[in-house]
Amino acid sequence: MAEIVNLNRARKARDREAEKAQAAANRVAFGRDKAARARDREESEKRAALLDGARREETPGPGKPSDG
Repeated sequence: MAEIVNLNRARKARDREAEKAQAAANRVAFGRDKAARARDREESEKRAALLDGARREETPGPGKPSDG
């Protein structure tokens, strides 16, 4: 025979597990000190600047209209 399952308990247990996972993600994202947040922000800004600096400028070719 199959085991009898209380659906309310199963639903609540599933919701508790989801809340625990969300809390763990929030601890990682928001549980850092000010220096760590500043360091991560500077690193992401540096990566963005490096990527923007390596971007090639588009020149209008034979099939592309010019901006002016």
